[in-house]
Amino acid sequence: MKRLHSLLLCLLTLAGLILISCQSQPPREKHYQSFASAEALQDYLSWSPEKPPLISAHRGGPMPGRGGSGFPENCLETFENALSYAPCLIECDVRKSADGQLFLMHDETLNRTTTGSGPVAAATAAELQRLFLTDAQGRVTPYRIPTLAEALEWARGKAILTLDVKPEVSPSDIVAMIAQHRAESYVTIITYNLETAHLYQRLNPNLVISAPAQGLVGVQRLLASGIPAKNLMGFVGVYEPPPQIYDLLHQQGIRAILGTIGNLDRKAEKRGVSVYVELLKNGADVLATDNVGLGGKAIEKYIRER
Repeated sequence: MKRLHSLLLCLLTLAGLILISCQSQPPREKHYQSFASAEALQDYLSWSPEKPPLISAHRGGPMPGRGGSGFPENCLETFENALSYAPCLIECDVRKSADGQLFLMHDETLNRTTTGSGPVAAATAAELQRLFLTDAQGRVTPYRIPTLAEALEWARGKAILTLDVKPEVSPSDIVAMIAQHRAESYVTIITYNLETAHLYQRLNPNLVISAPAQGLVGVQRLLASGIPAKNLMGFVGVYEPPPQIYDLLHQQGIRAILGTIGNLDRKAEKRGVSVYVELLKNGADVLATDNVGLGGKAIEKYIRER
């Protein structure tokens, strides 16, 4: 009995020490970024050989099973968590409610990522704001669906937001929101065709736009589009392109975004950080990834070794 008592005392002491140790650990440093003007953002996102590569946190960086469990996609708290792993662009999706309010949501329906159901476009702003977000495992979180306005205010002085604007949202609505929140120094726009890229460029010539640059023909079309290189980043796809694609973009001072979401992320999970490092060495400038933590480590390793 005396021995058991001593053992319990030791275990309690050890548990207490562990708890104290955990509580005394400083919080992770947040990798915040801010820019004084749209021109400063353009310069930061342009390509030159001495600039470090970047991470784009896909859907804000929920990282299911990778240090992000419990953090839903398209959620302000998730954005904060992602910035504790690496400096990154925060990619998020924009949809419109039934009464015309802009919210962050990827899917057309509420079923997968919220406690609600049915089309996003059929729900009013008030109805959306009563819902809770769920994580990748389907667990209900305490987090709410953010409005685009809330995201723009959150990002001020902290991060670059990259907006993936869904088809029901007009470019003019997005540009108006950016102007209203004076956010052109920390917002970029994803486009899927040159027509849309041109429209954003006409609406606000200061915006940085991600435009398709897939394959030799795609890059040639982008470079011949008339959109200034300082306003562009080129999305080269979700498979590694030939070196010529990177070279053509870099010759014009344009960063190349490689989507590692899916196959390349899975490969990196199995084989480690060297997969991402090799992609960076081959010419990728921005890794659009679901694994912000590992991507951030890859950039650190790449910078040390180059």
